[in-house]
Amino acid sequence: MGENTEKILAEHLFTQREEDFKHSSFDREIAFYESICSGNLELVHMFMKPLFSEGCGILSEDSLRNLKYHMVVLAALIARYCIKGGMSPEESYSLSDFYIMKTDKCRTENEVRAVHVEMIEGYTGKMRRIKIDGIYSKQIVRAIDYIISHIHSRIFLDDAAEYLKISPAYLSRLFKQETGTTFSEYVNKLKIEEASSLLLFTEYSDLEISNILGFSSQSHFIKIFKKQIGITPKQYKKQYKILDF
Repeated sequence: MGENTEKILAEHLFTQREEDFKHSSFDREIAFYESICSGNLELVHMFMKPLFSEGCGILSEDSLRNLKYHMVVLAALIARYCIKGGMSPEESYSLSDFYIMKTDKCRTENEVRAVHVEMIEGYTGKMRRIKIDGIYSKQIVRAIDYIISHIHSRIFLDDAAEYLKISPAYLSRLFKQETGTTFSEYVNKLKIEEASSLLLFTEYSDLEISNILGFSSQSHFIKIFKKQIGITPKQYKKQYKILDF
C-alpha cells in the first residue's frame, strides 16, 4: 500500500470516528444472509434494511452511483451465500448478473431500491423452493409452503387441510409418512428455528417472540423451546448470543 493511500485511509477512518460512524453489526448481517438461505421471507423482512441505510459506508459521492455500488456488493454476497445454501453456482450467478444489469439500467434511486427488494425476495423464493422441492410429494410441498407462509400465526392441521382441499386425517397420515414427524411437531420445529435466530440477532423478549410466532402463551413457547433445544430461551440467548462487532 503506497504512502499516499495509507494517508487517505487514515484520514477516512479518523473522519468516521469523529462522526461516531458505526458499520452494521456483523452478527445481524450474517443473520440476514442466513434468513435468505432459509427461504423464510417473514424472517428476511425482519432482518432486511433499506439499501444504504444507517451503518453503511459511502462508496461514491454521487448518491445514485453509491446505491448501485451497494447493490453490486449485496448481489455478490447473496449469490455466494445461496450457493453455500444449496443453489447451483450457475443459477445463483445468473440471478446475480440479472439483478446487477437491471440495477445498471436504473435512472433513479427509487428504481434501484425497487430492484433491491425484488432481488432479495427473488433469491429467498428460489431458496425456499430448493429446500422443499424434489424431497416430498406435491401435497406435502404445498403443506410446508403453507406452514412457512403462516409461521407468524397459529397454524392448525384443519386449516392446512382445507387449504389443500384434502381431509385432515389424510394430511396427518401423509405428513408423518413423508417427513417422519407429525404436522404439529414440524410447525413447532420451524417456529423454534426462527425463534433461535430472533433470540441471537434481535433484542426481542421471550414474550415478544412468543407473540410474533403465534404461540398460545409465553409459557407454551418456553416449554416447546426447551423441549427442542434442551435449554430455556434466556439460557440459549446468554450462552450463544454473539456480541456486536
